[in-house]
Amino acid sequence: MKQSLFESHYQAEWQCFAARLDALERGKATREDCQGFAAAYRQLCQQLALAQTRGYSPHLIEQLQQLAMRGHQQFYRHRSQLGARLLSFLFGGFPRLVRAEWRSVALAFGLFFGSLIGMGLLTYFYPELIYSLMDPDQVQNMESMYDPDAHRLGRFGERGSSDDWAMFGFYIMNNIGIAFQTFASGLLLGLGSLFFLLFNGLTIGAVAGHLTEIGYIHTFWSFVIGHGAFELTAIAFSGAAGLKLGWALLAPGRLTRGEALRQAARTSVQLVGGVILFLLIAAFIEAYWSSMTYTTPTVKYAVGAALWALVLAYFLLVGRRHAPD
Repeated sequence: MKQSLFESHYQAEWQCFAARLDALERGKATREDCQGFAAAYRQLCQQLALAQTRGYSPHLIEQLQQLAMRGHQQFYRHRSQLGARLLSFLFGGFPRLVRAEWRSVALAFGLFFGSLIGMGLLTYFYPELIYSLMDPDQVQNMESMYDPDAHRLGRFGERGSSDDWAMFGFYIMNNIGIAFQTFASGLLLGLGSLFFLLFNGLTIGAVAGHLTEIGYIHTFWSFVIGHGAFELTAIAFSGAAGLKLGWALLAPGRLTRGEALRQAARTSVQLVGGVILFLLIAAFIEAYWSSMTYTTPTVKYAVGAALWALVLAYFLLVGRRHAPD
């Protein structure tokens, strides 16, 4: 391709890219300016390489190099802000979002923790109820996980400490799978999220009531109290995100269902982002702290109580200074 044809073919793209760079450099970029910037930058780099390979004029190559250099500076400057945005979300955006969505959060917490506590009490006083949710083999396996004589507690009680990293990965995948299931099923008019909140609450409650009733009090409760502060709240938040999707479909108001769902999804996805952060923390605690038997249950109870207090204070207090509710 001749240089004149090359220039005429791509001149409009270069002008558009230069306009985007001007807006970014002045700090007045719109969302449209940012969308597709990475693809446009890569395209420009390819065009610069073609111009150099084909031996086009130094003036054209210098023009494209200047655009590529400015694009490189903007591309990596904005990429470097990702960490800052994550920290801003963690130390302000997430707790503010939870407080703003208190209705769906309160409903999800009521369903999940209400069913958990209720089933736990019923199973404690009526032990045979455990078999309405679990078969005898599952009950036996669960009892072996929290046997007071076990060297390590939990699902993988016989592992050594060298396997903790593998278990960390397992807990992440398992917990995120449960959370995503609870969230995504909200698209079924909220019924899926409702079901999984109740199912998980009933199951966890039945396990807690049964193990308490047979005397595995310290092994079970000292295991779950630490990571439970993050894991259980994350499951409830994922349910809240799913219920919000379902409510947008059931009661879109004056919006179309599609538009109502899109607006609800923006908030729900942000909630799920916080859920993933909490599940990462929960998996780390579960793999490296909860399963240990080298410390006393009293110490684990104290640490667990501190973590629950920390989570409560986080959602009640963090982020209020800059954006009061």
